[in-house]
Amino acid sequence: MRHTLPLAPQFYVTAPQPCPYLEGRMERKLFTALQGDAAERLNDALSKQGFRRSQNVLYRPSCAECSACLSARIRVADFMPTRSQARAARRNSYLQRRATAPWATEEQFALFRDYLDSRHATGGMADMDLFEFAAMVEETPVRTRLIEYHDPALRNRRGDEADPRDGLRAVCLTDILDDGLSMVYSFFDPARDKDSLGTHIILDHVVIAREMGLPYVYLGYWVPGSPKMGYKAKFDALEIFRGGRWQPLGNPADHDAATHPLSVDPIAEQVARISLPDLNRPQRG
Repeated sequence: MRHTLPLAPQFYVTAPQPCPYLEGRMERKLFTALQGDAAERLNDALSKQGFRRSQNVLYRPSCAECSACLSARIRVADFMPTRSQARAARRNSYLQRRATAPWATEEQFALFRDYLDSRHATGGMADMDLFEFAAMVEETPVRTRLIEYHDPALRNRRGDEADPRDGLRAVCLTDILDDGLSMVYSFFDPARDKDSLGTHIILDHVVIAREMGLPYVYLGYWVPGSPKMGYKAKFDALEIFRGGRWQPLGNPADHDAATHPLSVDPIAEQVARISLPDLNRPQRG
């Protein structure tokens, strides 16, 4: 099934499959290829409209009878950590941040496997091997970085200065948009669950965005009623993309995971309302 806008790119919709967030529901996605000279502009523009990147694809949930998935972002200028989050930041303040090019390593993959086996053993990524992991990290046509978090106290066996490959505790694959940082995928050491490493990664991305003068940190989708996604609603100054615009989250309890066939517009109408970037504008350097 294909729907086309007057200008490239072309948009497609996936076949229904079981929803990974809400039991008993089916999901489908609206997606388009991310390629060519306009890839960054397209990623910037569609991220502002609730899309997410996965390798060379931009997608947005477009389920037939459900509109529970809501793209979420933090307003950096207004963000204030809770006491619990501030404690998590202090607890992990010893970690050293290291930003690298999107290049997969065996150390990252070992941590990724530990994370999946502990947290998402039955999820859609559970069977990913090293080559698929490398594709997830390296196949990107936009400005992407790997943000690694290391324990500097660990030394290599020669006793030299701390080896950046040792003590890897957390990793985030991050896109640099024109208005923020998009956290594409993050994972961390599951053996240090009490350290709240996932929270620390988000808090540190707020810090990075402030340092770069970027107004938002994009967290992906928040899904009311999904325990997997509930943590995102705990962050201050959170906005959600709903009804074609960004709005403050407000009280999370005011949102539900309603299923009604009239809660979702037809695919053709959704595509018609997508705003594309100026394809003639020069790519930023």
